Amino acid sequence: MAISSLKMACVEDGLRRFLNKTFELEADMKLRSIAFAAGLAAASLSATLGVTSALAQAKEQFFPVLVYRTGAYAPNGVPFANGYVDYLKYVNAKGGINGVKISFEECETGYATDKGVECYERLKGKGATVFQPLSTGITFALTDKVLTDKIPLITAGYGRADSADGMAFRWNFPLLGTYWTAADVLVQHIAKKEGGPDKLKGKKIALVYHDSPYGKEPIPLLQERAKMHGFDLSLLPVAHPGVEQKATWLQIRQNRPDYVFLWGWGVMNSAALKEAVATGFPRDKMYGVWWSGAEPDVKDVGANAKGYNALAMQHGAEPNAKIVKDILATLHAKNQGTGSKDEVGQVLYMRGLISAMLGVEGVKAAQERYGKGKVMNTEQVRWGLENLNLDQKKIDALGFGGVMRPVSTSCADHMGASWARLHTWDGAKWSFSSDWYQADDQILKPLIRASADKYMAEKKLQRRTAADCQ
Repeated sequence: MAISSLKMACVEDGLRRFLNKTFELEADMKLRSIAFAAGLAAASLSATLGVTSALAQAKEQFFPVLVYRTGAYAPNGVPFANGYVDYLKYVNAKGGINGVKISFEECETGYATDKGVECYERLKGKGATVFQPLSTGITFALTDKVLTDKIPLITAGYGRADSADGMAFRWNFPLLGTYWTAADVLVQHIAKKEGGPDKLKGKKIALVYHDSPYGKEPIPLLQERAKMHGFDLSLLPVAHPGVEQKATWLQIRQNRPDYVFLWGWGVMNSAALKEAVATGFPRDKMYGVWWSGAEPDVKDVGANAKGYNALAMQHGAEPNAKIVKDILATLHAKNQGTGSKDEVGQVLYMRGLISAMLGVEGVKAAQERYGKGKVMNTEQVRWGLENLNLDQKKIDALGFGGVMRPVSTSCADHMGASWARLHTWDGAKWSFSSDWYQADDQILKPLIRASADKYMAEKKLQRRTAADCQ
């Protein structure tokens, strides 16, 4: 009996332990289930808050700024970059783009195409609004990329001339002019000086150009004009960075051209002028593109460069412009300017200022359609850039009255204006020396169309339709 009682007690104890363990497991599973559900809820809340936070952070319009403050082209790159950044700062100081503040980040390219592409790849993922590479070589490298990435590419006064065709180049905007515009205006000007286009027959024109995509870009237009008017065109490339030009100017002394067109950049420009002085070529027979007609190009030559002419991409040196006075008062008077206040209003500073303004106005135009006070995405900014309508009233209100002419783009016309004039170095300063010229569309449009069609055929692309322009 005692043994049976003991067995019974053991069985009861085992059953009790089993039941307790079962209850513990069930309770643990319930707790784990509750914890898992709570975890899911927390993760969902975190994701929601994360999206909300990202949206909350997207209160700024991001402008990547590709610069070259170092290297052989820095003397020209620095004032442009300072003007560009000063305008972004100025817009923020005035309340932003309809209340949307601008953020920006510089990336140094050194005017090197590979570094420019690296900067693009690094900055495009930060919500880039628009890229302005300030390099035709970088522009050529990015043209296919922006087509895939859908990011606008503004190349004001440089880049691909055929990208003025917006039906072929959806994302490229060579606003205010291309090198075909520039070359055409230069030929018009010397034709006027000679007494008419027919007087160009038999004349000799030498193109001294930077041996790069930039320097080569005007050649097709000049060759077309040479066929039309019967002048002799000689092509004289200069290797990067352009310091060594003695052989080039020896050819000029031997061939004795009537005019020299200079397509230089950076130190190449002053080196060309010094060689012209050394060889006795008249500076008043020299005509530079608008990237060869700024203060850094002539300051080391001084009075010896007197008479040298260059295109003005609408603007020149503008020390008395309202926007210049406003930036001096808003930024530099408060030690918030980017560079020296002495360069504010100089040619390349103004070029940077205008380039930044065009980007900002593209965003502003997009806001008119998609919502004022909102951050615009790249598709919206592209629409804004091809619907720019900077009439004289708007230009005056922005402080650029007397600096530039109206700009009006469309789906088909991504350039918006093809006006230019010339200014001349008097030994101490640049002064305007011609009336306004407009590039001849009867010559430019067929060239643009043929080149754009060739590009699309090579890339197996189709022209945009009218429906794509809505």
